Amino acid sequence: MAAAWRFALGGLAALALTTGASGCSGMTPGDAGPEEGAALPNAVERPSRLIGDGSTAETGPQPRQPKPRRLGPGEKPPQFVVFSWDGAGEDGQKLFSRFRAVGRKYHATMTYFLSGVYLLPYGKRELYDPPRHAAGASDIGFNDVEGVRDTVRQLRGAWLEGNEIGTHFNGHFCGSDDGVGTWTTEEWMSEIRQAESFVKRWKTNTGLRNEPPLPFDYSKELVGGRAPCLEGQHNLIPAARAMGFRYDASSIGSRQVWPRRTGGIWDFPLQDIPVPGEDFETLSMDYNFLANQSGITKGDPSLRDEWGDQMRDGLLAGFNRAYRGNRAPFFVGDHFESWNGGTYMHAVESVIKTVCGKKGVRCVSFKQLADWLDVQDPGVLAKLRTLDVGEAPKKGWGRFLGNRPAASHASTRKASGKDAGKRDGSDGKGRRADVRRAAE
Repeated sequence: MAAAWRFALGGLAALALTTGASGCSGMTPGDAGPEEGAALPNAVERPSRLIGDGSTAETGPQPRQPKPRRLGPGEKPPQFVVFSWDGAGEDGQKLFSRFRAVGRKYHATMTYFLSGVYLLPYGKRELYDPPRHAAGASDIGFNDVEGVRDTVRQLRGAWLEGNEIGTHFNGHFCGSDDGVGTWTTEEWMSEIRQAESFVKRWKTNTGLRNEPPLPFDYSKELVGGRAPCLEGQHNLIPAARAMGFRYDASSIGSRQVWPRRTGGIWDFPLQDIPVPGEDFETLSMDYNFLANQSGITKGDPSLRDEWGDQMRDGLLAGFNRAYRGNRAPFFVGDHFESWNGGTYMHAVESVIKTVCGKKGVRCVSFKQLADWLDVQDPGVLAKLRTLDVGEAPKKGWGRFLGNRPAASHASTRKASGKDAGKRDGSDGKGRRADVRRAAE
C-alpha cells in the first residue's frame, strides 16, 4: 500500500490521506478517445517521442478535445460546468479512478490539479527545495514508490480520456508563517519549475523504469493551477503568465458572473453559492460545506446524509441560477477525500449525473473553457459580463446578442450594496468559512 500523506486543512486538524452528453452550441465534439480498458494500452500504442528520462513523452494531440467555435449572432451561450480536484492522487480510497469512471459515464471532462510531491517518494524528499522552508519540507508529506505508480497510471488514463492535468503546486504551505501567500513572484516561479520537474523525472526518482511514460509533455500541458488555501494569487499571476499559464483558479471567491482576465490570463474563481436552509452563501467547494457543517472530518454520523444533501442542493441551486440566468460558467472544487463518511463525494457524483446531460450543458476542463473563451468576440464577452448573478437577458438571448457590441463601449455592472461584501470573500454575516482555508 502507498504511504499515508498528511496535510493541514486550514483551521481543521491535520488529516491522513490514507493510500488506498450530448453536445451543445459553441463546442464541437472531438476525438472519442479511449475507454477504461483501452486507456493504458493506447498510452503505449500512440506514436511517441520520449522526453528526458522517459517519464513523459510527446504522443500527439490530446484525444477527446472539443473544437471551440465563436458564438453566432443571437446565439445562447453554452452552460459550461467545470469540476476540479485539488491535489489529485490515487490512494487506497480509489477516488481518482472512481471519478474517472464517473466522467466517462456522464460525458464530463474535468481538471485534476496534481500536487507535484505526490510523484516524489519520501526517500527523495530533499530534491524538493520549497521557498522559505528547508529542503525536504512539505505540509502534505510525500508518497512512496507504489503510490507514485498508482497515481501515474491514473494521470495517464485521465489525460487520454480528455481530462486536464493542472497543478496544485507542491508542499501546500499555508498561512502567514512563510506560506504561499507571502511568496514573491520569483519564489512562485521556482515552485512551478519544481512541480514540473517531479512530473518529468518520476521514473528516475522511483526506479520504475518499466512503466509506460505519461503521454504528454508536461511543460506544454501545464497551463493552469490552483494555489494551496487560495492564497498568494497577486504574486502568483505574473509567475504563472511567465511560465506559460493561460488561467489561474486561485481567487478567494467571486460571484457567478462571466470571467475576465487578470494580469493577462483568465481568472477562474470558486464562486459563492447558496447554502440551503441558511441565509448566507459559501464557496462552491466540498471543504467549505464541511467547515460550515461539522467543522471536523468525522462528524456526527446521524447528520452525514443531511450534510451531503445540503451540499448537493447548494451546488444545484448555484448551477440552476446560472443555467436559467446569465449562463456564467459554473465552477466546482473538490478533494479526493472521504470526509464525513464520503457524503461529499456522493453529493458531487449526484450533481455530475444531474447536470452534465442537460440540454446546452457542457462539462469541461478549465483548459477547454479557456479555449472557448479565447475564440469569442471580445465585445460579446464584455456584454455577457454586464449580466448580474442569475440575470437572464430581459428580451431574450436573440435580442441581447443579436448585434455585435463594440468591446470599447460595453459597460460592467457594479455590485449592489447587497452583493458588495461578497467581492472580498465575506457574506456580511460572518457565517461563511474562511475561503483562504479552502484547500486540501
